[in-house]
Amino acid sequence: MNLDRHRNPIRTSRRDMLQNAGAGFGALALSALLGRSSAQANESPAPPLGQPHHPPRADSVIFLFMEGGPSHLDLFDPKPELRKLAGQQLPASFGKPITAMGEADSPLLGDQRKWAQHGEGGLWISDWLPEHASIADDITLVRSCWTNGINHSGGVCQMNTGSARAGKPSLGAWVSYGLGTENRDLPAFVVMEDNPGKVINGPRNWGTAFMPAVYQGVAFGNGEAPVRHLENPKGIDSARQRAKLDLLYDLNQEHLHGRESYDPIDARIESYELAYRMQAEAPEAVDLSQETEETKKLYGMDDEKTRTFGSQCLLARRLVERGVRFVQLYHGSGSKWDAHSGIEGNHSGLCAASDKPVTALVKDLKRRGLLDRTLVVWGGEFGRTPMSEKGNGRDHNPFGFSMWMAGAGLAGGRTIGSTDELGLRAVDEPLHVHDIHATILHLLGLDRLKLQYIHQGRPERPTQNEGAASKAILG
Repeated sequence: MNLDRHRNPIRTSRRDMLQNAGAGFGALALSALLGRSSAQANESPAPPLGQPHHPPRADSVIFLFMEGGPSHLDLFDPKPELRKLAGQQLPASFGKPITAMGEADSPLLGDQRKWAQHGEGGLWISDWLPEHASIADDITLVRSCWTNGINHSGGVCQMNTGSARAGKPSLGAWVSYGLGTENRDLPAFVVMEDNPGKVINGPRNWGTAFMPAVYQGVAFGNGEAPVRHLENPKGIDSARQRAKLDLLYDLNQEHLHGRESYDPIDARIESYELAYRMQAEAPEAVDLSQETEETKKLYGMDDEKTRTFGSQCLLARRLVERGVRFVQLYHGSGSKWDAHSGIEGNHSGLCAASDKPVTALVKDLKRRGLLDRTLVVWGGEFGRTPMSEKGNGRDHNPFGFSMWMAGAGLAGGRTIGSTDELGLRAVDEPLHVHDIHATILHLLGLDRLKLQYIHQGRPERPTQNEGAASKAILG
């Protein structure tokens, strides 16, 4: 259906006129950059690069985000000296660190964990993560991460976008922009929360900021229907559904005329088209009933405490199996890993809920031959301090914490970098968030400096011209 624009003139508001006058040339540049006109908006946008800058070692990423800040001192980074000095003040030689809650003068808190070395590489893992022991030789553990975000909003924002302040595209959006999708019937970038709607900063974490909105993450829900409304309404067949979308497309094009600089309209048009295509592809992709009982049990779907995150980890595997580029899972949505007090109860419960699903994901990818081409990343926005808070908790620590990677051809069973003897600051091979992002991009075949988007006349890049891919991680 094509509407006659001469019989349906567009009324331009004062706001539209001012917006187009100020941004019209930018819209022309954007159109050229995307390589399509608004009349082609019902087609999947071609990625501006299309090809990686160098041979990739991974085709997709699964980022397991433990929101709230898991304690490296109780999970992956044992500190005998911290136990020895427990109850005392932080030695003067460490200086007085800035802390979120002002607990720098609080007594040191030793861990209560049992530690053991696992795998041929002898990776240290605490008894809070017993299942991790079985994938020790697949893990590249980085003990020397650091960030600028000292609170949750800034920390989560930086781990997702590279900036502690709002206004930058998310890492997943950069990947979607740079590489496009391998399956046009599914989103290139998918996000799942174990507590939907609770993650701090909300959709900003998977947004596109100044880039076209079509590259943002698509949020999937929990339960048997992670994507709602995929079924046609009763009595509506595919032909009628297609006709309705064609009409909606034409109406949206009329609305877009004269507002070409406002890309959310373009994104909305594309979202309708993607939703239509997903009606054929997504039901099968998200149907976990197709999995064997052995596989469901592997992920802990037979246990109430692991069922939610286990289902999401299994769904993440099914999505990357079908060409989704970037999948991000939030565990502890709502900053539940934020153990300012009662760290024993807090972390023991969260570890019990995530340990089995996480290790199952790595094992399942490996046995299906997918791990070599999939990068799995585990971590939070920061770690926890060696100083106590409220007697039995730990404050935020952005100065040194642990993350790990697996897959993408990385040699496992290794520990990269270290923190000082009390676990306060990264001292050997310190890796900033920009370095971590640069490493992830490099493994996907993307160069952090060549991947750019022109915004307001200047090139924007995913790591803001900072950081570098870690040679130690890449091996």
